Amino acid sequence: MKTAIALLLTAGILVAQEVAPPAENITTRSRALELAGAFANDGYKIRDGFWAGTLEPGKPQFLEVNLFSGNEYWFSVATLAPTAKLIVGVFDENGRPVMGEVFQDGSTAAAGVVADASGKYYVRVELVEGDKADFCLVYSYK
Repeated sequence: MKTAIALLLTAGILVAQEVAPPAENITTRSRALELAGAFANDGYKIRDGFWAGTLEPGKPQFLEVNLFSGNEYWFSVATLAPTAKLIVGVFDENGRPVMGEVFQDGSTAAAGVVADASGKYYVRVELVEGDKADFCLVYSYK
């Protein structure tokens, strides 16, 4: 059985931990992979693994990732909640937004960025409309 990486909030930073994926995360992951598949058509490789958790309005989740200078990335997130509106953003190690492309369509969203420097970055996933919902995030790179 594949494992998921769950998000744990510790002092405002999320820590990755491997856990067995609940059934709803598998379905949510399918939606995130469907969105990421559009970027695969442009040569992006979908990274093996995913992050899953629960979002509440006004309580964004942050995921720490290591990105490499010059690489292009797309972070794709989805939920099954039909009334949910998600947004995703990427920030450098100093908390400054990384400019790039964004996609938002209700219960799916994505952010595309190019890493200016190698190092730590933070991906913010936020539920801006709707009730508490499970989500899944996958990312692609080239």
